[in-house]
Amino acid sequence: MKKHTNEVKEFGSGFEQYFILHYNEKTGQFQFTEERVSAIEKESKLAGYYCIISSEKMTAKEALVKYKSRDASEKLFRGDKSYLGNNSLRVYTDESAGGKIFIEFVALIVRNRIYTYLNDEMKEMETKPNYMTVPAALKELEKIEMVRLTDNVYRMDHTVTKTQKTILKAFGMDAAQIKYQAAKISEKLAEQQRKQEE
Repeated sequence: MKKHTNEVKEFGSGFEQYFILHYNEKTGQFQFTEERVSAIEKESKLAGYYCIISSEKMTAKEALVKYKSRDASEKLFRGDKSYLGNNSLRVYTDESAGGKIFIEFVALIVRNRIYTYLNDEMKEMETKPNYMTVPAALKELEKIEMVRLTDNVYRMDHTVTKTQKTILKAFGMDAAQIKYQAAKISEKLAEQQRKQEE
């Protein structure tokens, strides 16, 4: 093991920014350090902050708004690839690609709207239930079904559950509205069936 006893050692400006370095006046040997408290506190306050550099002239607030909107766009396209399978188009013509991207874009708008409603509702709740995510909520709402019974009339298969009521509340809906819509659908289906039989 190499020893550095009695060697003259220069630490450089990097250390001197945060410490006062004390050397022996006669020998030049390093003795001890003393913290530059104000410099260290100033640097500590900057911990966790970031800097946005722009090529255009704007205020800090304007730069932050633009940066955040860019971040939202990136998350939007990442969601498109993750949830809607847009990581590969699997089409042969430009028209097909354009059509698919347009449909996915509309679907992504709908999905983000659902997410916003669910997220806003969850903020009002004391607990954070796992069924308030978009995939879980859609899976739960898919259980609301209509079936044709022996009298050839379409009715709801089951009553709306407590979980489904909570999800519907996020969209400003309730069980009564679902029952009403189900009755309307049942009437239209019955009408169509009568027309086919005539």
